[in-house]
Amino acid sequence: MESSILDSIGSEIIGVMTPVSLCMLLVVLLVYSLSPSEQSLSGASDPFRTAANLVYLERPDDSSTQKLEGAVLNALVFVILIAIVTFLLVLLYYYNFTNFLKNYVRFSAFFVLGTMGGSIFLSIIQQFSIPVDAFTCFVLLFNFTIVGVLSLFSGGIPILLRQAYMVCMGIIMAAWFTKLPEWTTWALLLALALYDLFAVLAPGGPLKLLVELASSRDEELPALVYEARPTVSENERNRRSGLRFLVGGVSDSGSVELQAVSRDNADGRENHGNPQYSAVNVGTFGNEMHERSSDEVERLPLVGHLRDGFSSSDSSSDRSTSVNRENEIVMEEEMSPLVDMSLLGNNRQRASDSLENSLITDRGIRLGLGDFIFYSVLVGRAAMYDLMTVYACYLAIISGLGCTLILLSVCRRALPALPISITLGVLFYFLTRLLMEPFVVGTTTNLLMF
Repeated sequence: MESSILDSIGSEIIGVMTPVSLCMLLVVLLVYSLSPSEQSLSGASDPFRTAANLVYLERPDDSSTQKLEGAVLNALVFVILIAIVTFLLVLLYYYNFTNFLKNYVRFSAFFVLGTMGGSIFLSIIQQFSIPVDAFTCFVLLFNFTIVGVLSLFSGGIPILLRQAYMVCMGIIMAAWFTKLPEWTTWALLLALALYDLFAVLAPGGPLKLLVELASSRDEELPALVYEARPTVSENERNRRSGLRFLVGGVSDSGSVELQAVSRDNADGRENHGNPQYSAVNVGTFGNEMHERSSDEVERLPLVGHLRDGFSSSDSSSDRSTSVNRENEIVMEEEMSPLVDMSLLGNNRQRASDSLENSLITDRGIRLGLGDFIFYSVLVGRAAMYDLMTVYACYLAIISGLGCTLILLSVCRRALPALPISITLGVLFYFLTRLLMEPFVVGTTTNLLMF
């Protein structure tokens, strides 16, 4: 019976939705704490140029048509830049520049935690007038950054600490994205949802190529990925397994080869070098079996001491016709394989076909850092308008994530986590802002609902 994510759907949902909800909550608190109330509707008062608004700088006095056209251009340029960088990363990974990619990701994490996180940390200190000197602030920020980089990329780190720093990086990046102008933010979210759909599901999508390369090499992706539970690679799982098989067969020279094969590589090498695990001539094997009694034959070991048991068989050269006939029967029996190779081939084929399906179940649900970021950006942008839109967008994102998990259990392959949640979140935001909020406010002010 195939295993499915539905078998442990409760723990999987909690393990994924809890950090996502925590990330969104903290981003909303940061937006309310660091954004002045007079800028809640218009966004940032002084627009600044970033990679997300290279073409057009949105200003409050621009018309709606200008804002829409500029936002679409900004989103298109940003998605093209992301696609170029992603294809470049796939190319580097294809040519085994894995160490370079890992160092690049480490530097990126250090930059995000140290500079962008430090800027938010200083803003919090100024906003709440926290009494702290510069040296203490630098030491705290330095320790926070170094521990974060080690937690994300070093072994032997508690999984809870690694997950906490992944959530922190999502909060820091989302807090910076919420400083973008409003129209650019919405266009960017929709464009990234479409790009995520193409990059993961299209045949030539960069993320699909990257996942296939990592699966074929049985390596972890050189990226920041949130893991709901610790994972073990296929090679390490095979090394830890102690299940052994006894493989036997007959070579072209007419000798029976018996070998104990273990999934442990060390055991396999020891068995290969042990002289007791050797080849035995079929003719001598049948002659000696004829000489021994049935009780002695039943007590013979399968593999061990075969050389010692049959060392005296070279002196028996003449045999009768009946003995030779019996030898031929024994040879025919020994020529039949101990293990049905067609069955092994079918099992191997089924195992290779189900490798991709069982990968998600074995490793649990994994979310990229971008999913945390843009979920929180959507909720953070909604927090600049009203708490009612925050609730609606949060429920829409969680519902979309739940739909993605259901599709994941059905399709049993890597799926993009942005399209459904972002689409529902943007739809619920505008429906709440344009329809539900006026209705609720109108009925409340007229004492029809309170």
